[in-house]
Amino acid sequence: MKHFKAYFLLILVVFLSCKEEEKPAETEQQKQNITIYTIGDSTMSDKINPEENPERGWCQLLPQFLNDKATVKNHATNGRSTRSFIDEGRWDSVYKQLEKGDYVFIQFGHNDQKLTNPQRYTNPHTAYRHNLIKFVEESREKGAIPILFTSIVRRKFNEEGTLIDTHGAYPLETRLVAQEYDVPFIDLLYITEKMEESYGVEGSKKLHLHYKPDEVSYFPDGKEDNTHLSVFGATEVAKLAVNALNEKVEGFEAFTKTN
Repeated sequence: MKHFKAYFLLILVVFLSCKEEEKPAETEQQKQNITIYTIGDSTMSDKINPEENPERGWCQLLPQFLNDKATVKNHATNGRSTRSFIDEGRWDSVYKQLEKGDYVFIQFGHNDQKLTNPQRYTNPHTAYRHNLIKFVEESREKGAIPILFTSIVRRKFNEEGTLIDTHGAYPLETRLVAQEYDVPFIDLLYITEKMEESYGVEGSKKLHLHYKPDEVSYFPDGKEDNTHLSVFGATEVAKLAVNALNEKVEGFEAFTKTN
């Protein structure tokens, strides 16, 4: 009888061990809280005086779509290109903070186009491309996950009401770097093009900063800005970006709010 009891206990221990092994293990990334570092230009950046200022960057509104496992540190800055972001030491500041499992959202191009400004301009096929590669490789050195985004669209309709491109070769080079280095890629240019077109020539103004004189106190002389985003526009872009991230980036849903 004693031998039978010992044998039964042994079988029970083995059975319970097997059942434990059958449980789906959480990935390391799902267990921990992560930080999302965002680097880029004014279309992403935090805007001053949010109580009065109707302008927003889309990453400024990103936290409302994320759960408490994710923290956003928005390092995007007005007027920066890949060149100036590196030369001013802004990338070094981000690099030093990166930890394994963090994300780095990378979206440049608007200011890399500034041909008359040698402190910002980059050739899309050389310097711009290599700067993106630098962000990717150095993020991975720290165990972080880089994600490449194309620039958001500018609201530029021609006389016939066709939305036309203003970004040249920069989005293509972003896509090529993503393909060559196997980087998650969000074609935010295409996504926001579809959004602008869905609102139409007039309706799309509310996505940006279109105000008549004295309509809002922050712009007493009025404003007509087709690049930067209103609160509504930035909210819509952030929502579209998160939806794309959930679709394209494995495991990202662990950090987003469920509807």
